[in-house]
Amino acid sequence: MKKVLFVCVENSCRSQIAEGIAKECGKGVIEAYSAGSKPSGVVNPAAIEVMKDIGIDISKSPSKGFSDLPVKRFDYVITLGCGDTCPFFPADKHIDWKIEDPKGKDMDFFRKTRNNIEEQVKFLIEEIKKEEV
Repeated sequence: MKKVLFVCVENSCRSQIAEGIAKECGKGVIEAYSAGSKPSGVVNPAAIEVMKDIGIDISKSPSKGFSDLPVKRFDYVITLGCGDTCPFFPADKHIDWKIEDPKGKDMDFFRKTRNNIEEQVKFLIEEIKKEEV
């Protein structure tokens, strides 16, 4: 299995959503983690709500920093639109998904963000499956 780290600034919205979707959709293909460069300490309630809408519970997932990760080397590090504020983390492949932070936006924006992330995660899973053939 490939180890994948999803990174955003606070580890409260985008990276949490990506980790939750990856754990659900990527079983047996990827081992998913998330972290933030400046973790907020809490997962955004709107992120929790939009994930419940698709049957994924991230309510017990802590907002964490890099030092909290049990793994120190990843196959993929995926930044979620945080650009220069995302620090470098060792990985075989680095990918930047330019996804706007939904923090402070309405629920429709959160749903669009979740759907965008879900599409990207599923594409990543399919690409990893192709590599392993």
